Amino acid sequence: MITWPGQPFPLGATYDGNGTNFSIFSEAAERIELCLFDDQDRETVLPLPEITAFIHHGYLPGVQPGQRYGYRVHGPWAPERGLVCNPDKLLIDPYAKAVDGDVRWNDAVTAHDRGGSGSDLRPSLLDSAPFVPKSVVSSPYFDWGDDRHPRTAWHQTVLYETHVRGMTMRHPDVAPELRGTYSGLASEPVIEHLRKLGVTAVELMPVHQFIHDERLAGLGMRNYWGYNSIAYLAPHHAYASYGSRGQQVHEFKQMVKTLHAAGIEVILDVVYNHTGEGNEQGPVLSLKGIDNPAYYRLDPRNPRWYVDYTGTGNSLNMRHPHVLQLIMDSLRYWVLDMHVDGFRFDLAATLARELHDVDRLSSFFDLIQQDPVISQVKLIAEPWDVGEGGYQVGNFPPLWSEWNGRYRDEVRDFWRGADNTVAEFAYRFTGSSDLYQANGRTPSASINFVTAHDGFTLRDLVTYNHKHNDANGEDNRDGTDDNRSWNCGVEGETNDPVIAARRRRQRRNLLVTLLLSQGVPMLLGGDELGRTQRGNNNAYNQDNELSWFDWSDVDEDFLEFTRRLTRLRRHHPVFRRRRWFQGRPIMGSGREDIVWLTPRGIPMTEDDWRVGFARSIAVYLNGRAIPARGPRGEEVVDNSFFVVFNASDDDLQVRLPGPSFGQRWVKVLDTYPDDVEHALPREERVTLQLLRHGAPLPVRDRSVVLFRSVEDLR
Repeated sequence: MITWPGQPFPLGATYDGNGTNFSIFSEAAERIELCLFDDQDRETVLPLPEITAFIHHGYLPGVQPGQRYGYRVHGPWAPERGLVCNPDKLLIDPYAKAVDGDVRWNDAVTAHDRGGSGSDLRPSLLDSAPFVPKSVVSSPYFDWGDDRHPRTAWHQTVLYETHVRGMTMRHPDVAPELRGTYSGLASEPVIEHLRKLGVTAVELMPVHQFIHDERLAGLGMRNYWGYNSIAYLAPHHAYASYGSRGQQVHEFKQMVKTLHAAGIEVILDVVYNHTGEGNEQGPVLSLKGIDNPAYYRLDPRNPRWYVDYTGTGNSLNMRHPHVLQLIMDSLRYWVLDMHVDGFRFDLAATLARELHDVDRLSSFFDLIQQDPVISQVKLIAEPWDVGEGGYQVGNFPPLWSEWNGRYRDEVRDFWRGADNTVAEFAYRFTGSSDLYQANGRTPSASINFVTAHDGFTLRDLVTYNHKHNDANGEDNRDGTDDNRSWNCGVEGETNDPVIAARRRRQRRNLLVTLLLSQGVPMLLGGDELGRTQRGNNNAYNQDNELSWFDWSDVDEDFLEFTRRLTRLRRHHPVFRRRRWFQGRPIMGSGREDIVWLTPRGIPMTEDDWRVGFARSIAVYLNGRAIPARGPRGEEVVDNSFFVVFNASDDDLQVRLPGPSFGQRWVKVLDTYPDDVEHALPREERVTLQLLRHGAPLPVRDRSVVLFRSVEDLR
């Protein structure tokens, strides 16, 4: 085969209709060989003929989409300097847009000899090609038709965190051949479920090509969650229903197009803080063998070892320009070529580490801020990592929203009856202004969640006090012990009707709090169905029925309750304000925009906020004091609402606010009844008895009651 010089850019394998240009960066390499594989895995080795600014490149006429390939890097073997170039190892292209195959664990996949003490200083002479995935040339052509980004405003967004495989593996109305795939997620039954649920965006757990850890493979397990990326431009091949020679790219695009047609955005959970190559004992699959010191944070005192802020063995070197370029190129590719709508950055604090400390003005955030593509999409940080000073909730730049870990913890604490929680609960319910207001951010900076993939499901949160992770094979040592859960009296499932009713009520309380809070609510996929993981709070390796959604055992009442709550939020802008509450009269309404009250209907005093044993609180939300205008400059006016939160074990006698707050009220929500028709009456059923201020009304133990003002909104 004749290899032309080709071009250094774009990086990766680029098909132009006649052939393919191959381009890869490595400052460490002396030369790089391109290896092509046919259907019988026979290898053809071709040296890349040109080097431009450490970018090795060449063009091959006639190479078509579907061609499998890899690289062999010739260069120094000097582990004491962090250099582990080894041409016996076939490497995945960091810019591969498709990958075929999985790692078959064998001694050949490590760069060094595994022969005993000090063996990491000796190179392995075993050929890894038969045991590692191959990069695939993909076609850039796809008919997007009239696809458009939904561009749902942040304050109107309802997120739904889910898993491509787990959501559909047991869905009876999804064709068997599509279950667990991109096509399955885009199938009509799933789309219809999401639309009825009222979510505006799916936040997909990692879909970048990832690997299954050697330890898990030895236990007969798989990395179900996927936080083990190995190729940042490639959709994971195992989620494709009809082939992995590049077809997964087309199938992913079709999924996005179908979700967009239903008005649903696609947000990707991305893992740019580390890769699946682990530490010095881990495999060499891509970046490690291409240019280890450039791509990874190495210990400056002994570059044989890796700096690990992620708990996975390595951390990407965010100080190197080519690492930043890889991440930015990946992000732009997923927006421009794959049409996704945003990203949730796993362990985002790691991305902000310049030297050691987390720096909110690091190079990475500077690049995001000025990028004309990435700065325009939804950006969500998981604002922590495992390094010193890694908990950074509230400290990300203004463009960013954050998973609000304090919301999760403090809402859980309030509803399980912990002391000194009322003031913190009030901050979280109103958007966490104490965390986000000072630097010019809005309530949408707070991604509110009570449950997420990492931890208990909502059902398990009210069923277990302790983790039950024995199935993970780590003697129940893995997973957090800080669950802030309450089993309502008995550990695990029970037939006791009193405890069962209390658990159902607690689930409703938590969900009502989430969907009526200011900020952006995020539902954990499956919570609306009543999904359980039987007390496992770290099901990262449970690619089985423990994690998959069980569509045959759906809590229909709770599902309908969730749907009605999202409708209530959608119809009433007072629950999704774009600006902070001020606690004073707004826009000439004559009444404060928000008033916190005791259950007796009296405004809270400083002494009331300091009562450590308080378990109940009420709030008045003024629908006539919404300062932000609508998209056409129109005034936004809503009903006013009065909400009572009772997390105590005692019933309350509540008094509705006096004449200055409104003359007549109607009860529209009560979490105490088990019957969903009575718990959340339909908005159109205003046949309920109108309630006047001052009348004592019962609020049962551990419940939420919501009243709506009845007034002319014209």
